Amino acid sequence: PLEWEGGSGVAYTAVFDVYPEVSLPPIESLKIARPEAQVSDTDLDRMLERLRTQRRSWEAVQRAATAGDRVLIDFTGTCEGEAREDLKAEGFAVELGTRQLFKEFEDSLVGTEAGQERSLDLHFPADFHAGELGGKAVNFQVKVNSVEESLLTEFDDEFAAGFGVKEGGMEQLRVEVRANMQRELEEGIRSATKQRVMEALLAGRHLELPESLIKREVNRSMEQRRLELAHSGFDAKGIELEPKAFEEGARRRVSIGLLIGELIKENGIKADAAEVRARIDGIASTYEDPAEVVRWYFSDPSRLSEVQSTVLEDTVVAWILDRAEVVAETTSFDALLNPGQTQGG
Repeated sequence: PLEWEGGSGVAYTAVFDVYPEVSLPPIESLKIARPEAQVSDTDLDRMLERLRTQRRSWEAVQRAATAGDRVLIDFTGTCEGEAREDLKAEGFAVELGTRQLFKEFEDSLVGTEAGQERSLDLHFPADFHAGELGGKAVNFQVKVNSVEESLLTEFDDEFAAGFGVKEGGMEQLRVEVRANMQRELEEGIRSATKQRVMEALLAGRHLELPESLIKREVNRSMEQRRLELAHSGFDAKGIELEPKAFEEGARRRVSIGLLIGELIKENGIKADAAEVRARIDGIASTYEDPAEVVRWYFSDPSRLSEVQSTVLEDTVVAWILDRAEVVAETTSFDALLNPGQTQGG
């Protein structure tokens, strides 16, 4: 606030956050487990089954719905006596058993038939994505429009052609899918290793963090969550998110950011310009006009900065791995990239 007295000038009070002193652990003392895995024939077969499942068709049936079926429903939800627009949908497709909706809701749809109407008295799970609804009672009025079962195609040349394989049929498709899986695995290993490096850097350290940084990161995380909900078909504007639910993750990311910043400052680590250009060229190569994509990045400092930050972070990770104790951890494709899935995929 400003204070003024005639002839004495202006006095003001400034309030600002003080960044904490950051002390880094001895990098040589860090122990980091780097995952190692290969794409096995079993992994490949499982991926092909997933691709076939994605390409399945649906056929209406006149029977009660079972797990694996798809039901098309209209529903309206009332919570604490209030009919809510974000709990309303028409023609909503639910594949039973995939947890598109929360478990109690989906379980209540098993056994329904086309044309049926049901009144469901349920409870939202405590960790429901819309935090203010967690654990609350809700009534859904549901109308089942249809019940459908899936039809799987054969593994043949026509199936391979659906993925752009014009010659070589299924054998060539297997070659191309394996190559894609290998690229995905390598990226997964890099990502998991980076996460473990950050965890090792942060382990046992507690920083007094500026509240402004935490608040900014919480707001960024909440906005990202709203975008995810909107992409999933929810009315994100009508969903109230609880800031406290995002604080723990925000504190962790801010802490890591401060530690990395100190590491960069102390050791003069920089993003290599050639690597930045190579990263942009790699991104551009997947587009129809790579040269235009390259120009798009270099024409805007903010877009270029995003790539520079990614390269710098990777450079820091490589710098730490060169000095820390790194041990190999044997794992599998699915354990690394699809944790929690059953062996059947």
